[in-house]
Amino acid sequence: MIETVKNLRIDTANFVVRERYLNAIGAFSDQPVVKVLKGMRRVGKSVIMRLLIEQLLNSGVPGANIMYINKESLEFDALKDYRDLYRYTVDYFKADATASQSTMVRQAHHDNEAHQDSVAAPHSSKRYIFIDEIQEIEGWERAVSSFLADGLGDVIISGSNANLLSSELATLISGRYVEIPVYPLTFREFLTFRKDKAGSPEEEFKNYLKYGGLPGIHQLPSNDEVIFSYLNSILNTVLYKDVITRHKIRDASIFDKLVRYLFDNIGNITTAKKISDYFKSQRVKTSVDTVLNYINYVEQSLLIDKAPRYDIKGRKLLEFFDKVFLNDIGLRHGLIGYREKDINGLLENIVFKELQARGYRMSIGVIDQMEIDFVAEKHGGRKYIQVCYSLGSEAAIEREFGNLEKIKDNYEKMVISMDKFFPAERNGIIHRYLIDFLLE
Repeated sequence: MIETVKNLRIDTANFVVRERYLNAIGAFSDQPVVKVLKGMRRVGKSVIMRLLIEQLLNSGVPGANIMYINKESLEFDALKDYRDLYRYTVDYFKADATASQSTMVRQAHHDNEAHQDSVAAPHSSKRYIFIDEIQEIEGWERAVSSFLADGLGDVIISGSNANLLSSELATLISGRYVEIPVYPLTFREFLTFRKDKAGSPEEEFKNYLKYGGLPGIHQLPSNDEVIFSYLNSILNTVLYKDVITRHKIRDASIFDKLVRYLFDNIGNITTAKKISDYFKSQRVKTSVDTVLNYINYVEQSLLIDKAPRYDIKGRKLLEFFDKVFLNDIGLRHGLIGYREKDINGLLENIVFKELQARGYRMSIGVIDQMEIDFVAEKHGGRKYIQVCYSLGSEAAIEREFGNLEKIKDNYEKMVISMDKFFPAERNGIIHRYLIDFLLE
């Protein structure tokens, strides 16, 4: 379908619909809450917005009743702060109202009163305000709060900053928003995007493992050089626009080394002290505070997630010893290359993101100084999960299953590996073939 929303041309013919996000937003449609799509750049937030706009147009909402602002476009560069945003939005709908009234007056000269009512009805329908990458507008919360107070329209916004709603100003819309995280493609979605090019699940999993889940790669040839170059350009955009420029980082070389270290150590325990000591061993001078700040900046940009460690027996979080996972593993390969020897960390990262996308809150378990890869919690339930590449030795079997056997509660316990024909259960602990698990 091709339609126009004032200056926006909607052409969604080649888009793949990510139903779960449309359904999540649709559940709050026309409710007096701001719908907040939050995710790193290029995960598909803009496309989700355009698909929502298409749904509205198909349901009969006039294009003039829909406003779309994309702060990545120079067309909206003049919208610097909340005042600019508020004025633009009010003027946008005021112009439409004036045009509608003019149309109705002309129509009245030719048609009866009943027909006038039918013309007026579409223009009295609800208005919709879409703002993409809203964090680029200073004090945006003030304008959005006013939109709610004035009943100006249903508000859907997106942002690529983890602290989008943590500022003092965010209290202006506190209790009046619902946050919908947008993640890179899960493996199921990846197969959907591959369409008629898809091979067997095992073949496609190799591509997923190598290229990651950013939707844009599916517009490119399946070529390492092309895709890794594309991924590297995205990473550079995020690092320089959302981190270095925003936080005025002066020593970009140290920051670059930190990013490489984080990307090279996914799934490993990471502390600022450990990183600072590593830098010293490389004769790079930097403080623990600087490292902490830089890690925080990268986390804010949504490039990484930190999973805290959880003492299963003591039932408390252990501070300062987090594990780092990437929001998209393809970005890692664009930066430091694809290395098969890192397979265990990559598989952990994939399972971590899959469980996040399923709505679980994630932590790393610790019991009797043994590590449980993931404690996944949702709605009062819990799963304990171990992830490994192969259970090809007795030592590997004992390590992965034995750690879980130490946990004496009755929550589900599972080992996930690439062993397709391993028994489905051992001593009450489930085994799942990774690809089957991802395709549930």
